Amino acid sequence: MFYRETGQFKTTYAADQQIFPIRQDRIGILLLLAVAFVGIPLFASEYWFTAILVPFLIFALAALGLNILTGYAGQLSLGSAAFMAVGAYAAYNFQVRVEGMPVLVSFLLAGLTSAAVGILFGLPSLRIKGFYLAVATLAAQFFIVWCLTKFPYLSNDSSSGVISVPGVTILGFAFDTPRSNYLLVLSLVLLLALAAKNLVRSSTGRAWMAVRDMDVAAEVIGIRLMHTKLLAFAVSSFYCGVAGALYAFCYLGSVEPDGFSLDMSFKILFMIIVGGVGSILGSFLGAAFILLLPIFLDISLPAVASLLHLPFDNATVSHIQLMVFGALIMFFLVVEPHGLARLWQIAKEKLRLWPFPH
Repeated sequence: MFYRETGQFKTTYAADQQIFPIRQDRIGILLLLAVAFVGIPLFASEYWFTAILVPFLIFALAALGLNILTGYAGQLSLGSAAFMAVGAYAAYNFQVRVEGMPVLVSFLLAGLTSAAVGILFGLPSLRIKGFYLAVATLAAQFFIVWCLTKFPYLSNDSSSGVISVPGVTILGFAFDTPRSNYLLVLSLVLLLALAAKNLVRSSTGRAWMAVRDMDVAAEVIGIRLMHTKLLAFAVSSFYCGVAGALYAFCYLGSVEPDGFSLDMSFKILFMIIVGGVGSILGSFLGAAFILLLPIFLDISLPAVASLLHLPFDNATVSHIQLMVFGALIMFFLVVEPHGLARLWQIAKEKLRLWPFPH
């Protein structure tokens, strides 16, 4: 009953086209932001910051970048982790080799560097699509990791390719605690998510969706396929590059090329599949599901085994965790192929009509 838009009249075009046109949505977002910026920093422990919240935000940003490319533009990619690696190593090199370079500028330049690499590996999309394009982007995954390992200059002459990034200092304030890193990552992810939401609602986003639905028809009505597809690769790689820089500077502090493996690319792909392809919210829901469910199973499965007096060792619990994790993913995809974002949308629609039947 509380979720009604009756009486909320829109008197201007801008009011009708705002991101959250319903008052209850605006209030909910403000409360969520208040909890994220004020409540969580006051009460969360260091474990929550380092093991849950910061990686969740970083992978949500990477999933958002992939969702722009795959969900909105329809271009399948398996090289998200590689573009994150480009961002991480580019930000490191800008910090090490350019004296006095601000960290935020390094993150921006790292994203632009990753965007340039993304455009290069996006060129095959002009000729091929579907699974063939996925194989082409898979080449980026192996080639970039190989370059970071074989060229010591990129890792400041480290023989193994491992880099230890310097501390983050912005305007004289050192972000050297889990809480401060969380606030920095949260602020950047919020700004980039807002930018992505406005971008997909613009003419650029409509062009991406037209190419996704039928590229031949999109070209007939005047959309430039080359410009549209390469722009999608650039924007997607920019988001992944910034996520990679945050991954190195605000999460791990030390990264290696093998850490950005194909498994990470698949994990990001699973995030948008489970969360919802073509949805900004789905990127965050998918990241929460993929990252938080294994932690929940790690805690709950040993407790259940001890309660039922089952002779489970750690290896057995780990195998059961993988099976439960896979089964839940299959369950969600069967129940709602459009992901968790679609389930949330259906729940909101039912709230708007409750208690009347749909």
